[in-house]
Amino acid sequence: MSNIKVIIDERPADIGNFAVGRMLPYRNKRMVGPFIFIDHMGLADLKPEENVDIGPHPHIGLATLTYLFEGSLMHRDSLGNTVEIKPGEVNWMTAGKGIVHSERIPGYLRNTHKKFHGLQIWIALPKDKEQMEPEFIHIEKDSIPEWFDSDVLYRLIAGEALGKESPVPVYSKMFFLEIKTKSKSIINICRNLFGEAGFYILEGGLIHDGVEYKSKQLIVPEDLSDFEFVLEPESTIYIIGGLPFSEERYIYWNFVSSERLLIEKAKEMWSARKFTEISGETEFIPLPKPKAKLYVIKKSSAGH
Repeated sequence: MSNIKVIIDERPADIGNFAVGRMLPYRNKRMVGPFIFIDHMGLADLKPEENVDIGPHPHIGLATLTYLFEGSLMHRDSLGNTVEIKPGEVNWMTAGKGIVHSERIPGYLRNTHKKFHGLQIWIALPKDKEQMEPEFIHIEKDSIPEWFDSDVLYRLIAGEALGKESPVPVYSKMFFLEIKTKSKSIINICRNLFGEAGFYILEGGLIHDGVEYKSKQLIVPEDLSDFEFVLEPESTIYIIGGLPFSEERYIYWNFVSSERLLIEKAKEMWSARKFTEISGETEFIPLPKPKAKLYVIKKSSAGH
């Protein structure tokens, strides 16, 4: 019997000048541990007149993690932060009771040929942190724990795992690992992880129990303690996961909460323009059309 619980192929979602591949939420698996949203952005080869411009938009009840492979983004938020995100760095924004941010190609790159590639991730906050004051932190590339085991390179981007801890200030038991291989490698670390995990294959291939899983797939094992796998040469994978929450979550547009009323309040506040605005930004992205759905993520779909 296969140890693979769910296989998720990237689904295209257009956000402007380029397509993204969406992995979470998925109809049969809306969360993996506390991870509730994952987009694979690019790879996009942008012309001088093409730019990434994600205008001001709000969040509640979650933390966003931006991690780039190529290119650059300028982050601005309603706390007054203006920070350029470069490959290998971590932008960690805790929305709490409410924050607004924008992400754009920096001015010095806007009229040039540029590439853009990375991951946009949302992590739901624990119930007792959903209404915390918003926070923002930027972690430099050299501050992320990185180590070799034989010919395998590990980076612990966020959370704790394998006896290491990232400086990213997470609020629940979770992990976000990057693994890169040069040669074919057997990986047997999973018995040392906790909760549940998803394995996203960016490039190369992952083999488990004689079955090969390819790039742009996210696989979720049934049992981590019995999940040994082989990575093909020149592979890059990301392991997301951690302890699932005991309460269900609602997700609507950019809002996540364990309480539906908090989402309704956020919708009203954004429509009335009562969120703190970003200094220097004048755009306003309205709520989605009424057909947008409010999803309920039941406890049974959030893990064992």
